[in-house]
This record gives sequence, structure tokens and C-alpha cells, in this order.
Amino acid sequence: MKKDNVPQDEGFLGGKTRDVCYALDENGNYVQVLSVGWEPKNAALEQALNLVNEQIEDAREKVLKGQASPIFYFMEKNLMDLKILSQYTGISKWKIKRHFKPAKFIKLKDNVYKKYADTFNISVDELTNFTKHQKL
Repeated sequence: MKKDNVPQDEGFLGGKTRDVCYALDENGNYVQVLSVGWEPKNAALEQALNLVNEQIEDAREKVLKGQASPIFYFMEKNLMDLKILSQYTGISKWKIKRHFKPAKFIKLKDNVYKKYADTFNISVDELTNFTKHQKL
């Protein structure tokens, strides 16, 4: 691809990021050219972000319906999985799974709430009073 043909299709991120592409200059040498986007890549990124947002909303609804604890929601919102959350908190994966259950969650000790809140960069109040802080 020639330098002048590098795609500049501003997309989902609104030109906030740029990719380095390699293209041929007038002399036939490869040079670095910045691109604000490329339509197929923009479409794939938008699709992926929409899927992530759907998963976060599903987790939020489960918490509001009493089917999961706020830990589950904040894990999804922070794009974590059990392994990553376990590594950040120092809590084993099987214990975290138990903490996903609302009945177990309400019985946690303050220091455990604090570990989760610190990991998610929220206050303990936001974690323990989820419905109060969520827009319905």
C-alpha cells in the first residue's frame, strides 16, 4: 500500500487513538504512517465493545434481581475474570464464586468488602449498597 492510501476512517473511538501502519513512500521505501482508523477494524471494535456492554448490563440486572452479588457486576465492569480477580484480591477463585451468591455476600467481613472495593477502585458503600448507587 502506498503512503497516500493508508486508511483514515475515523470511527468508534473518534480519532482518539492512532495506529502505526507501514506503507511505501515515493521512493519505494517502507515508512511509518499514522492512521486514525480503518472501517473493518472500527466495525469489529464497535461490535466487541457492544458485546462487553451487554455483558455488563446483564450482570447489573442479575444483581438487581438478587441472582448475583455486586462483586459479579464489578468484576464484569472492570473486564476481569475469576483468575484475574483472584490474583488482585488474594482470594481464591472458589471463594469468589461463593461471594457471587447474595446470601454469602451479605455475610462477608468488612476487611473482605474492603479488599473488593479497593480492587474495583470504589468505596465499600458502593459495593455493599449497590441498588442505592445504580440508576434504575
